[in-house]
Amino acid sequence: MSIDGIPAAWCTALLGDICTKPQYGYTTKASDAGEVQFLRTTDITKGPIDWGAVPYCFEPPADVLKYQLHHGDIVISRAGSIGFSSLIEDPPVKAVFASYLIRFNPILMDANYVKRFLESGSYWSQLAASAAGNALQNVNAKKLQNIETLVPPIAEQKLIVVKLDELLAQVNTTKARLDAIPAILKRFRQSILAAAVSGRLTEDWRTHNGVDFSEWSETDFSKISDLITVGYVGKMSDQYQDHGVPFLRSQNVREFRYSPDNLLFISEEFHKKISKSSLRPGDLAVVRSGAPGTTCVIPNSLPIANCSDLVIVRPGPSLNPYFGAIFMNSEAGKAHVGSNRVGVAQQHFNVGSMKKMGIRLPTSAEQTEIVRRVDQLFAFADQIERSVQAAQARVNQLTQSILAQAFRGELTAEWRVQHPELITGENSAEALLTRIREERANAPRTRRGRRKASA
Repeated sequence: MSIDGIPAAWCTALLGDICTKPQYGYTTKASDAGEVQFLRTTDITKGPIDWGAVPYCFEPPADVLKYQLHHGDIVISRAGSIGFSSLIEDPPVKAVFASYLIRFNPILMDANYVKRFLESGSYWSQLAASAAGNALQNVNAKKLQNIETLVPPIAEQKLIVVKLDELLAQVNTTKARLDAIPAILKRFRQSILAAAVSGRLTEDWRTHNGVDFSEWSETDFSKISDLITVGYVGKMSDQYQDHGVPFLRSQNVREFRYSPDNLLFISEEFHKKISKSSLRPGDLAVVRSGAPGTTCVIPNSLPIANCSDLVIVRPGPSLNPYFGAIFMNSEAGKAHVGSNRVGVAQQHFNVGSMKKMGIRLPTSAEQTEIVRRVDQLFAFADQIERSVQAAQARVNQLTQSILAQAFRGELTAEWRVQHPELITGENSAEALLTRIREERANAPRTRRGRRKASA
């Protein structure tokens, strides 16, 4: 492909023409101990390599030097996280790379600049185009060698790296702050639930309405429920059909909400046959295994439904179902569920434990007020979460926007005007490519040449 709109002082070249011949890595199994570390695709992340977490070769290569990683190498994943790359910096004395990685070593180019190009939209679009309309399942050395790269003069390469490091560090700081907010919101929601079930959330309401906290009664779910039973237990694989009565499983129950994702259906006849496990709007659906205790209220949009692997709680007149869900999803409810799980291979929460679960129950009026306040505060948290998600999307786009600016020459446009002597003559991109071609032509054929990467 042709890359348009680049500065006149820049050149283009194939990745294979500005690097040493690409090399596939070594094949062996990973080991927790050994003498030679073994870098794999799974060790390649967006940040620096954590050499403390990199395993060792189960059987080191006979010729370690053939696969030894050096400062300035760039390894690209050809499977798994296809196309992702890492610049090797100060590797251990004995470290080799696995066969699903391909090594390139830039010749007379700034290795950091080349690595940044391998993060750009231009690189990724070319890689996708090489799949010829198919999903990108893997990539090989030939495809990577034919990636067209941008070659500015070497002084400009170094400046681009500096500017990108500064700008992307700011982006990463912003992203880290945004990424921390969901955990803060999770703690905020739990603090709301804790305040709700302890009475703190409606303390002012009680004072205003002349209600005393002593009116909260100590009880258990068996006394405030009209029914507590379990979803259907038995073979189901031959009962599912494309349409019919919704049949909920644990994956359809999330905290405070019913999820229709991967919802299954059964016939009305089978539903009537297993009517003991039928669900009604207003019932509490409690997960038994997987994430035991997770609870939602069956909505009015499910006037008829059935289920398996759920505890069904049909609240009596004194229990507001939404307050019941607040209690079950609170830390107090989770603690009870956690201490009353049974089973060895797969722990689950059963009907007996549900019936014995203790709860402090406010008056009906206060339950209604608690539900209203929790809904209001959760809606506020949800609004913040949506704003954070939108901001995260913008930040993720910002990274590619900055890289695009860099590789259009926009970040260094003023510098080129101020320093014509650094982009012409022997300092030009054309002269650099000539020296690279000479270096490649003079490189020994019998072994991979080693050269120090430009800093």
